[in-house]
Amino acid sequence: MASERMFRFYATHCDDPNKDTLFSLLEAVHSLHDKFKSVVKQDFHGINEFLALKSLRNYFHHQEELLHEVKVIPIKDYPIITDLVIMCIVPRTIIDGAIDSTKKMFQGDARKACEDVFHWYGAVVNINPSLFNLVVKIYQQLREAGVPFTGEAVSLFEDSYNYEVENGHSHFIDGRLSTYAGNIDELLSDIISAHTPQN
Repeated sequence: MASERMFRFYATHCDDPNKDTLFSLLEAVHSLHDKFKSVVKQDFHGINEFLALKSLRNYFHHQEELLHEVKVIPIKDYPIITDLVIMCIVPRTIIDGAIDSTKKMFQGDARKACEDVFHWYGAVVNINPSLFNLVVKIYQQLREAGVPFTGEAVSLFEDSYNYEVENGHSHFIDGRLSTYAGNIDELLSDIISAHTPQN
């Protein structure tokens, strides 16, 4: 089932993230959207995170060689303050390319969605918070539509979701990055350089 597949890839991305888990999750979201649209006659176009990540997924799908420019980096080794344990850092030029390659009639919506939900730091963009918030919004929309879904990954997600309800916590994350070691834009540029092989 498409929904269960998406939650499995989401769980994998949370537990052991890398570029492959990121791309697999984006593909699973795309497949779920297509299925949801054909079976339930609804779509995710009202979710800004979906619009933003869809443009990026489509860009990677047609220019997969660019995926190597994405950096999935654990935060624990750096003087960064945030509510996530990893960053998914993408060069700003790739986000711009994804927007520019979106069909003209959807380009304005894609640009606004990317500006609203991605976190921009100089020459790089952190997309990880939008992934987490997207999955929550998809889960809520599936539930409201009465879509049945089961599986271990779904159960784990629902346990976490229900815990947040019971304890008055938000289901969404902010994911903003800050640092006590100078300028965050400069720090991220240094981190990216350290993670980029030199020719």
